[in-house]
Amino acid sequence: MTSANFTPATAGLAGSDTPPPASAPRDTPAGARLVLGIEGMHCAACSARLEKVLGRVEGVAAARVDLASERARIDLADPPAEEGALFRAVEKAGFTAVPVADEESRLIEEDRKAAYRLRRDRAILALAALLAAPLVAPMLAAPLGLEIALPGWLALLLASAVQFGIGGRFYVSAWRSLKGGGANMDVLVALGTSAAWGASAFTVLSGGSGPLYFESAAVVITLVLLGKLLEARAKRSAAGAIRALMNLRPATARIERGDGVVEIAADLLDLGDVMVVRPGERFAADGRVLDGHSQADESLLTGESRPLEKGPGDAIIGGAVNGSGRLKVEVTALGTDSALAGIVRAVAEAQAARPRVQALVDRISTIFVPTIVAVSLLTLAVWSLGLGQPQAGFAAAVAVLVVACPCALGLATPTALMVGTGVAARHGLLIRDPDGLSRARGLAAVAFDKTGTLTEGKPTLAGRHAAPGVDPAELLRLAAAAQQGSEHPLARAVLAAHQGSPLPQPESFEALPGRGLSATVEGRRLLIGGDRLMTEKAIDTTPLDTTADHARHQGHSLLWIAEENTGGARLLGLLTAHDPLKPGAAQALQALKARGLKVAVLSGDSPDAVAATLKGLPVDLIRAHILPADKADEIARLRHQVGGPVAMVGDGVNDAPALAAADLSIAIGQGSDVALESAALTLMHGEPQAVATSLDLARAIHRKIAQNLFWAFGYNVLAVPAAAAGYLSPMIAGAAMAFSSVSVVSNALLLRRFRADTRGEGKGALPL
Repeated sequence: MTSANFTPATAGLAGSDTPPPASAPRDTPAGARLVLGIEGMHCAACSARLEKVLGRVEGVAAARVDLASERARIDLADPPAEEGALFRAVEKAGFTAVPVADEESRLIEEDRKAAYRLRRDRAILALAALLAAPLVAPMLAAPLGLEIALPGWLALLLASAVQFGIGGRFYVSAWRSLKGGGANMDVLVALGTSAAWGASAFTVLSGGSGPLYFESAAVVITLVLLGKLLEARAKRSAAGAIRALMNLRPATARIERGDGVVEIAADLLDLGDVMVVRPGERFAADGRVLDGHSQADESLLTGESRPLEKGPGDAIIGGAVNGSGRLKVEVTALGTDSALAGIVRAVAEAQAARPRVQALVDRISTIFVPTIVAVSLLTLAVWSLGLGQPQAGFAAAVAVLVVACPCALGLATPTALMVGTGVAARHGLLIRDPDGLSRARGLAAVAFDKTGTLTEGKPTLAGRHAAPGVDPAELLRLAAAAQQGSEHPLARAVLAAHQGSPLPQPESFEALPGRGLSATVEGRRLLIGGDRLMTEKAIDTTPLDTTADHARHQGHSLLWIAEENTGGARLLGLLTAHDPLKPGAAQALQALKARGLKVAVLSGDSPDAVAATLKGLPVDLIRAHILPADKADEIARLRHQVGGPVAMVGDGVNDAPALAAADLSIAIGQGSDVALESAALTLMHGEPQAVATSLDLARAIHRKIAQNLFWAFGYNVLAVPAAAAGYLSPMIAGAAMAFSSVSVVSNALLLRRFRADTRGEGKGALPL
């Protein structure tokens, strides 16, 4: 739950924003999650410190603060913390907390503020460059044989304007950071530039003749501002995937009113309204088709490349594009309940998620600034006392302060996740567990559930075979009546095949996991299920065994119907159903084989039926007749057999144990909620070809995170000693520091070059 009131921030020259009014905070119940926008964070040390501060507030169970998305997620304990206490804690730590409304409103407001800040920062940067140019001019003119002498008092005025006017934001941020008990990157910038400005000002005011470092201080501030501007532009670009999703919903909708059709704002739609959608228009809300036939293009929402046929009764996702027909659609979901809002929410949560490696980065960030200050002082001491060169030591000490970059460390993982999850959403993939990205790299095998994952999951009745003395129509009627409460695909096939009179309601119903069900209809106790249930109940199926064998060899599923009574149980008949493979199943499995992976299929059907269904497919291992509870054990057995990590792909509630047991879990987005929540990766459409693409993309994101961390750590490991040794002037150090942060974000943006491999040749990702 979050506060519905939102107060736009107004930023000053120093980058601070007006805090929310006192009326914004309110009470939130225990167990809820509160999301706050956080303003004023500049590096990983900021987010790590604020996370500790919030975690110490009474009534907070856990707190996570993300630098890239600038938000805090706070899980409340029992009794819960008051929101006012959280706002005060954030302010005391030196930041500003902003209450947010629903996720979509929050993202829209954040984007508006980001655009404003970019305009503001461009103007500030231009002013800084204008003031710094005369200070740098003598140094630039010297190699050309020109001599430009700038009076000391003028240099002092220009440098002071940059240092305290434009650079005032660094002092404000540094003070807030220190007051909150930590130290961020701006502490280093403020210390380094203040030292350079202070030494130069003393020389000018005392009438001395020593070297001046005004240009170093001014240029460092200008370069840091340039780096922050480029970084902000790149971060806003990284968030473009969410903006693109939000922009899919049209601003207006045409609905039936009385005898006519009127156009209204999409925000004014209500449940039950009937939208009239013409060819080529976007659906303004989720709904159900009442009249008409057309196709819906959901490619930008779910990654589904083919337009889907839509007719009366079919579901529509808001934001999809209508095809060639005119449709009447009843609105069934709005706002935060819509599919589009759910996708936006899932992408935003994935972008704010924290892999385990980030915990190490956070710990390093908390000690980074004090360590750099100590190195800077040591550098000054060694040069001055040990080498007898205090001027060179001073320049080297300033360079150490300026060159160090905790920002690159803090941005390395979040920006790669931010860009990667956006690219993933464009391909119909939601990343729910960022640690799953690393597990995708070393997979040895991929296991598939058969029904609904490789097959359509919409079986149709293929045969109706009654036992001697049983009426076939009565057999189907009893089977349909008994399964009215079941969500199993075979139950839906039986109900769809029944075309008779209204069905009686069962007096009792009991699901028998992995075996079938037991129900009482019109006083008759029925048993409906597969071979295992018949064996368990010792029911003689001899009269229909030949028929059953023939059906199995055709790949059909069997549904036995028997009746229990005091004298035992007798067979009533057999229903067979056909569930065809999805069109892309063979290509999907071949794509995985091309990537060097073993392919396994797990199914509760008989071995003959599974083998017939999968005939001709590149499958290495088949496990049939498996109970749902045993699927997790099969994953462990498969892991041992292939000698490496195993991924599981499934769609149903029966897959949840196997998904949880797998090293990497992938759920088909049209499956059950339990399966979706159990999975690290979720495919928003049911096409198995996307499994290989999801693995390619997961590996690409993990590779980007590794590259960014390597660069961020490597940069600091090399740059700080180089600065301490005197190889970097303060100006060069400032440029290097700005480049470090920008390069991390820019490298993450390269993920947008990712293209899916549609040929199944294992070449999905471009070299990154």
